[in-house]
Amino acid sequence: MRILLVEDDHMLGAATREALRDATHAVDWVLDGASALAAAQGGEYELMLLDLGLPGRDGLSVLQALRQGGNNLPILILTARDALEDRVRGLDLGADDYLVKPFESAELLARIRAVARRQGGQAQPVLSNGVLELDPVTREVRFQGQTQRLTAREYALLHALLLRPGAILSRSELEDRIYGWNEEVESNAVEFLIHSLRKKLAPEVIKNVRGVGWLAPRADGAQSGSAP
Repeated sequence: MRILLVEDDHMLGAATREALRDATHAVDWVLDGASALAAAQGGEYELMLLDLGLPGRDGLSVLQALRQGGNNLPILILTARDALEDRVRGLDLGADDYLVKPFESAELLARIRAVARRQGGQAQPVLSNGVLELDPVTREVRFQGQTQRLTAREYALLHALLLRPGAILSRSELEDRIYGWNEEVESNAVEFLIHSLRKKLAPEVIKNVRGVGWLAPRADGAQSGSAP
């Protein structure tokens, strides 16, 4: 998952970014509201982690501007403001969840998984296309009764495909979900990861649509087209 982290506290921002990267997320980090708006409007993100006490334009203003502009990017507020009225205002302005600082990284990651499930129309914690089952907690995939452990980037790629089974993701879309800013995109990384996953599981678990991208086919054989 590609995440936009908006946090002006350098120590907390660095710690949060590392926790997210350790959990296989691609993370871009900005320090103020204006940069957050620019990044959200110009980037392909699946989630924003938004602090409220930002320099210049505060987090609630950023949230309001995005929602009024029709941007439906899922937003999880991270803030030290624990008053009920702040939580209610943030949720009423369009936030998807609210986490009060200080927080444990395990809870943050669990809330991120919950937001991702809701966005993908998944009620259960395990992602599945009817053939594969991917557990975001253990980062294991189950196929034909066998369980396989995945590397961080194998997991990130398969997670992106299984969030919307049958949807085609291009090379750039997959790279966006694997790498963050300032992370070098390795040559043929997507092909290498897909080859590795096919070798661990089976060639048919990931289908190539020539000239377009890749998908994890749904069990019913339906195809939902390109991801947004």
